[in-house]
Amino acid sequence: MTRIKQALASVAAAAWFFAPACWGATGPDADGSPDFAVVDGAAISTQQFETALAAAIRQKYYHRQPPEDQLAALRQEVTDSLVNRVLSLKEAQRRGIRPDEEQVRAKFSAFEERYRDRPQWQENRTQVSLALTQALEEQSLITQLEAMTRVAPPPTEAVLRAYYEAHPEQFTQPEQLRLSMILLKIDPSSPPEALEQALEQAQDIVKQLANGADFAGLARQHSGDSSAAEGGDLGYRHRGMLPQGIETVVDNMAPGAISEPLRLLEGLAIFRMTERRPAQLKTLQDVRRNAQELWAREQGDTQWRELNVGLRAGAEIRIGGDRVHAFAVDSGTFVARAAH
Repeated sequence: MTRIKQALASVAAAAWFFAPACWGATGPDADGSPDFAVVDGAAISTQQFETALAAAIRQKYYHRQPPEDQLAALRQEVTDSLVNRVLSLKEAQRRGIRPDEEQVRAKFSAFEERYRDRPQWQENRTQVSLALTQALEEQSLITQLEAMTRVAPPPTEAVLRAYYEAHPEQFTQPEQLRLSMILLKIDPSSPPEALEQALEQAQDIVKQLANGADFAGLARQHSGDSSAAEGGDLGYRHRGMLPQGIETVVDNMAPGAISEPLRLLEGLAIFRMTERRPAQLKTLQDVRRNAQELWAREQGDTQWRELNVGLRAGAEIRIGGDRVHAFAVDSGTFVARAAH
């Protein structure tokens, strides 16, 4: 790969759908190999595909080799993105959309600031600048097209209520637990004897509580947690807010129950279940704004996906020399099938 294309690959690493700019006319790669794909006469070179695929692997797998059973899906995802990019760019140009020059300049300046000290940038700035500017302008067109496509009119009351009723999990407040805690802190570097002493103390506290001792008073006396001043009260929490490893214990505690000493990163903890508030579906009135935003986002996703489907339906797409039709699946990925 040339130094110029190495520099452009940095753009792809940040946003891998930015494959090196300039979708040229149909023809072989510089090394004589055939194009990876041709979309309505615009060629995607094998090198462009490999650059985008390598950037996608870096982004998703942090330079590790992707599992063999996931590689085919990732190749399809990259192929879809490159084909969609060509078609979206053509559609944006057909609609007369112009690049946002101020945004392009800002992104170019940020890129230059990041790489200005690298020899590759200093030696090839002119050539790289032209290709990078074109890539940024093209992405600006596609970004604007997507933003325009995703705009949805406000839903009617009937549509909003239907969405709310079809997605109760989006609007249900999870079960809330009100817990109190006594934490006997143990320094991680302490010798094993410190843990044994803390365990003896914790077991003694559990016995006192079983005999009717006041939990809040013992928390103020022994707990090393900031909640000690409140008698150990942690307030209302849901499962995702609980310390790691105690969920299974807490799940089986009834209001008023006291746990056995539990090992946490900070030390040993004793919990009391004060109250359990069951999960509750919020009313549409309470979540109206959130429901409108979620509906608009879902509607926008649908409109953008349908635009891609429509653009593909009217395009001639050849991948590896074979003319294909692409069928959208629920995930938004397209499955290519040979045209007969």
